[in-house]
Amino acid sequence: MDTVYIETSIVSHATARPSNDSATAVLQNQAKRWMNEQRPKFYVVTSRLVLDEAARGDSDAAQRRLAMLADIPILDPNPDVETVADEIVARSLIPKTAKLDASHVAAAALGGVQFLLTQNCRHIANAAVLPRLYQLLDELGLPGLLIYTPAEFLGGSDDDN
Repeated sequence: MDTVYIETSIVSHATARPSNDSATAVLQNQAKRWMNEQRPKFYVVTSRLVLDEAARGDSDAAQRRLAMLADIPILDPNPDVETVADEIVARSLIPKTAKLDASHVAAAALGGVQFLLTQNCRHIANAAVLPRLYQLLDELGLPGLLIYTPAEFLGGSDDDN
């Protein structure tokens, strides 16, 4: 069974109150559908980084995020996460101001997972950056990680329910 690392944007969208913004509402629906339809098909993991990030902000929203993460195993801490994240930033693949996003990539790659699931297309699932990011991970001896959004797993449009 393939392993999927759940990044914070997934639980944030899946547990958020419905948005009036149509683009955000689509992301919310995709995250919820992935958790309901696809999650049972994979071994799902997360990291302490995600738990810490999910605990921030509005306490009611944080409780909903943490409840969704409650039964998801946490990857063992890896001291190399910082080193790999620093290299991602040093190569300008993810900006220094978004080093936490680089840390998610590093944690997933070092954890040996097959997929990192995210809705962060600005820094993580960015088509302009992914080829160079995959090349770097390969150079570091961490091949095999694929970064996807829920839409790529779900296929078709949101109206295909």
